[in-house]
Amino acid sequence: MTAGIAESDWAKAVKILDGAQEVCLACHVRPDADALGSMLAVAIALAGRQAGGAAPRVIASFGDEPFEVPAILRFLPGLDLLAEPARFPVAPRVLLTFDASSIDRLGLLAGSTVLAAELIVLDHHPSNTGFGSVQLVDPSAAATAVLAAELIDRLGVELTQDIALGLYAGLVADTGSFKYPATTPAVHLLAARLIGAGAEPGLVARELWDRAPFAQLGLLSAALGRAGLDRRACAGRGLAWTTVTRADREPAGLALDAAESVIDLIRRTDEAEVAVVLKEADSGEWQVSVRSKGNVDVSAACAALGGGGHRAAAGFAGRGEPEDVLAALTRQLG
Repeated sequence: MTAGIAESDWAKAVKILDGAQEVCLACHVRPDADALGSMLAVAIALAGRQAGGAAPRVIASFGDEPFEVPAILRFLPGLDLLAEPARFPVAPRVLLTFDASSIDRLGLLAGSTVLAAELIVLDHHPSNTGFGSVQLVDPSAAATAVLAAELIDRLGVELTQDIALGLYAGLVADTGSFKYPATTPAVHLLAARLIGAGAEPGLVARELWDRAPFAQLGLLSAALGRAGLDRRACAGRGLAWTTVTRADREPAGLALDAAESVIDLIRRTDEAEVAVVLKEADSGEWQVSVRSKGNVDVSAACAALGGGGHRAAAGFAGRGEPEDVLAALTRQLG
């Protein structure tokens, strides 16, 4: 049982879902494995909950335009339950949100969130703003997948291989392959249970981290070639950073998510407590990924710049010259 959620809130959520004829689900924009994996796992559980055609109608989405599932997440089961934002109900009777700390993180679906009659929020971000009629929010949870697993259990749905795969993908991604501080014995017990239900660790690791098109090597070369190190930043703990521009991606037609792996290389720098990668979106906006080795709370700095996340992993969006965006972050990091 998750420690930070009242029993009455779990009971209320289950009661709402028990009586629903249609359930809508939404996760945050530019979904990661925890957001999309958790949402699809619950969607599959709800869609197959009852036999004989009595299961509720299930509609899942995220508020991006264009609406595209990130390439590294296309192995997740349940993609057939996704609908474009334009097909999402304007005023859902029952809506569940996943891994979104605030309404604006739902992008084009934010309006539906406001108009939902019942809004159940599953999230583990400390920066959660407290929205929703039922808050299943526990900052101590290692991933939203932990909360999704408990909700599925409380609904009385048995873990299938497809459900377990989505939950495992979320769990392994948000724990950094079980190396972040939130990785408790309970996390490993849940992982063991999901593997026992059919989730394949090798498959998830391969899809999330161990495959990429050949053209991505050129992108990595360009990004690493312009990497910088500021030893004085973060009160002398050091900051390593780089950028991934549109020009790095465009020759090979790479999508923005091709740049996701760059942060994992930059964060290895011994001389830097904090790693930063600024990724230029097609719109010209910079999507900024920030990682800490644990001694610096990067979530507070990113929240001050309109983003959010966790102590060791957070992000925000910025505009202008990359040096100016980085300077703003560095000031927040102190």
